[in-house]
Amino acid sequence: MKIREGNYAGALLDVDRASEQYGNASVLWAWRFRVLKAHILAGQSAPQKALDLLHDELPPQLASSDVAVRFHIARGIAYRVAQKLAESENSLRSAERIARDAHPEILCEVLNARGSLEFDEHKYADAEATFQEAASSARQHNRPDQQAYALGNLAVVSTQQEHFDQAIDRGQAATELSQSLHMNAIIATMQGNLGWSYFELGDYDTALEYYKKGAENSERSGLPGYTAYWFAGVADTYMALRNYASAEELAKRTLERARALNNAQTITACLNTLVEIMLRTGRFDEADEYNQEALQMEEQGLDHFGVLESALLSGRIETSKGHHEQAEKLFQRVLQDPKAETPLRWQAEAGLAKLHDDEGHLAQADSEYRKSIDTIEVARRSIDRDDLRLSYLSGGIEFYDDYIEFLIRHHRAGDALRVAELSRARTLAEGLSSAPQAKAPTRVTADRQPQQLAQRSKATLLFYWLGQKHSYLWVITPAKTANFTLPPAPEIDPVIKSYRAALLESRDLLATGNPDGKKLHAMLVEPAKKLIPQGSRVIILPDSSLYGLNFETLIVSEPKPHYWIEDVTLTTASSLTLLASASMQTVPKDKSLFLVGDTIPPNADFPALRQAADEMQRIQKYFPESRLQVLSKNQATPAAYLSSRPEQYAFLHFVTHGTASRARPLESAVILSKEKDEDSYKLYARDIVKRRLSAYLVTISACNGAGTRAYSGEGLVGLSWAFLRAGAHNVVGALWEVNDSAAPQLMDKFYGELSAGKDPAAALRAAKLSLLHRDDVYKKPLYWAPFQLYAGS
Repeated sequence: MKIREGNYAGALLDVDRASEQYGNASVLWAWRFRVLKAHILAGQSAPQKALDLLHDELPPQLASSDVAVRFHIARGIAYRVAQKLAESENSLRSAERIARDAHPEILCEVLNARGSLEFDEHKYADAEATFQEAASSARQHNRPDQQAYALGNLAVVSTQQEHFDQAIDRGQAATELSQSLHMNAIIATMQGNLGWSYFELGDYDTALEYYKKGAENSERSGLPGYTAYWFAGVADTYMALRNYASAEELAKRTLERARALNNAQTITACLNTLVEIMLRTGRFDEADEYNQEALQMEEQGLDHFGVLESALLSGRIETSKGHHEQAEKLFQRVLQDPKAETPLRWQAEAGLAKLHDDEGHLAQADSEYRKSIDTIEVARRSIDRDDLRLSYLSGGIEFYDDYIEFLIRHHRAGDALRVAELSRARTLAEGLSSAPQAKAPTRVTADRQPQQLAQRSKATLLFYWLGQKHSYLWVITPAKTANFTLPPAPEIDPVIKSYRAALLESRDLLATGNPDGKKLHAMLVEPAKKLIPQGSRVIILPDSSLYGLNFETLIVSEPKPHYWIEDVTLTTASSLTLLASASMQTVPKDKSLFLVGDTIPPNADFPALRQAADEMQRIQKYFPESRLQVLSKNQATPAAYLSSRPEQYAFLHFVTHGTASRARPLESAVILSKEKDEDSYKLYARDIVKRRLSAYLVTISACNGAGTRAYSGEGLVGLSWAFLRAGAHNVVGALWEVNDSAAPQLMDKFYGELSAGKDPAAALRAAKLSLLHRDDVYKKPLYWAPFQLYAGS
């Protein structure tokens, strides 16, 4: 029971006591305790101690007993943990033979052990079949604990085979079953494996959460090997999040743990992490030292799991030394190995590109960069679920960055723009093109298409790329496309964070002369100043942290300090491709409105919005009663919205609370009234995307409607993204909390301007200026600046 509950230390003490008290009673019990202790030691990553206990052969009278089956299982597991795979295979073969002949009730234990061995041997199809048989046998003999093992192991196989949707589903099912059985050690392992799955998906925030849980719960369960392994995953995730100091500190600490355990797999994993950190931070000599230690371990046969990663890192080190021939051999070794995981493949291709670039072989470098990008895209498209596909590009965006750097350096700014565009809004565009009768958006590729788009939009387009070494701005006008180099992301990001904090503190930023607002304008807009006529339209195509910044609030210094909204009319777009589709849309003749709000508070977390009814009344007056549908009070439920055919309306407007989920953006929700006799009151983003719309304008007068988490290439994902994904042509969403008293006034002016014939961008600007030009508290950006207009398709 203590093993099942994850108390391995307590279980070991109990076995020692029981062996001392009852072990001499019979040969059967002596061996039963010995085998159980060996099993515990193997689980604690002490395989040699386990093998020492099992060194002697079983007495003949136990040769066909259940103890014999478990004896060979424990031996097999210990050999596998020690990476002696041939010996493990022999032991498990003996266990399976006896179980099938005499003890089918414990065959599932053998199969789970054999499947783990096959996984380590890279026989993934065999492991899948074995774990499936283990799950079936466990169900047949009422062994839910072994069924949980099998489900968890199937999740690991799915991750290794890059079937990430399946891996997440299996991992969560295994975790739920393990929790119902209070199997704490298995829960910890499932949490760690889910961390691995999310890491491979590029969802580093969620990966960090699960890796930490796996490590901490493994430590509580007395499993030092798993503890170290999952902490190595935490260090990897810190590195992926570019928190290099925390990654290095934890990797070094975990390396010492792994060395104390003599755990070769985790030692190599930590060494490889440290090599990567050293390479990223320019400490090449230290990188070489750690890499040599990892290679030496692998050459001695102590670890075979990290061989390809070590070879890849070695190739990068050799490139930095100018040893191009040796580096190329190492990269090709990775590419020619059928067991190489997809991220290793695109990194090897990018490594070859860098090598050829250094040699001056530009055509070969370009070809390898394109191969790397293609490898990333093929892998991303293989993921079926939007919520999982959204994050995948995070793991490969740095290679887009490398390619763009290469193209800019070789005076190919137009090609660099096209590569940057390839990364933008892929999930959003794919969702729109998957609609019935929908035509897939055509990617902007020809040299003059962006300029034609600027001409058709009657706007200047500002397309941003934030990179780790340099950032870039393409300014696209009807007449020309210009490219500017900006400061790198590590310089821009902290300024945005500081300025956003000042905005949310309700300061009068003009009166205080906020330096961050001026600095951001100087960094992001000043380079393009001569190409942006006063009073013109500007369409921002942001990147990374820029998605959380309202450019209207940037402070222009001359002729006197003022917000940039005074000079231009702004819209935000996700990509040139979708913007090209949006620019073809015309103002609808149908003035129909679907208005939802003034709900009954579902609980204390979402109190009544005192001005909601006022806002709704102000908006209604701009639409004919015959073309107006209103859901309020107890009628404003998620089911009522979904059943009211929202696709038939040109305008949709929500006056409610909203939630933005950073960890699960498609769990962001519009808060409505409770369903009758049910506790359901959230209209989730994941449900919004399933209901196809053709609305000209959707307005979400709710807190954080734009979302709080920006994904590489995809932008902020939340309620605004969901409505765009559903087919809305324009969406107004909020970047932060909406003030309940300011919103009715702003929205009244907004719809008044729309009714007078203005387009959404001009109407929203006029509404904001009506507050900014007042001589009261509403002139502060906190009140008028949360709302942002997003162009759809």
